[in-house]
Amino acid sequence: MGYLNNTSITVDAILTRKGRELLARGQNEFDITQFALADDEIDYDLWNPDHPLGTAYYGVVIENLPMIEALPDETQMMRYKLVTLPKNTRRIPVISAGGSIGTIGNGEEVILNPDTINFSGGNSNYGYTLILSDSTVADIRVVTQAPAQLAAATIPQQIGENEAAQSVTISGMSFGIMGKGNYISAKSATITIIGNETGGQVSQAFTVRIQSVASTPGVGLASR
Repeated sequence: MGYLNNTSITVDAILTRKGRELLARGQNEFDITQFALADDEIDYDLWNPDHPLGTAYYGVVIENLPMIEALPDETQMMRYKLVTLPKNTRRIPVISAGGSIGTIGNGEEVILNPDTINFSGGNSNYGYTLILSDSTVADIRVVTQAPAQLAAATIPQQIGENEAAQSVTISGMSFGIMGKGNYISAKSATITIIGNETGGQVSQAFTVRIQSVASTPGVGLASR
């Protein structure tokens, strides 16, 4: 599905199976209530203030970059989402994780209280989204709910960033991260915290220690 201005496609979208079903019914059920914008295809290094033809041509190369065709794979689309901030905002909000995980053990929980450190009241209504990159390493839970509920944000991972991992996403004001037991080796994962209102994000890597196995002195371990 696309929107054309008679010369080029300005909006290119792919409908899900459910979206196509609602659109085919023709009963005004296809109602877009939320959307996100991104500038993945823009290379800002191409802005050229030294262009010999003057200011009108500083961004001519950027303006003529091709638009990325819509893809159903979020690992390759909308990696750099845009946010709307109040007028006269002079700085990008900076998110603090509100704690450090480091290395934890099986069943050990760390509580994180995210904060927007340079934007008064930032994310105070819809809170933050926490994304765990690998659910086999730890469990996550919401400790404090946000005053207003919001569908959790998403952040894609590049191919090669642990393809077998199952990411988990939750939304709230504070979170608990608890390590899972693993008898083979220590395992690592990453948590990413995103401000649901102001944008901005912070990532933190952590490790869950290998779980020791208790044994009886003089008795060897037998495998089955």
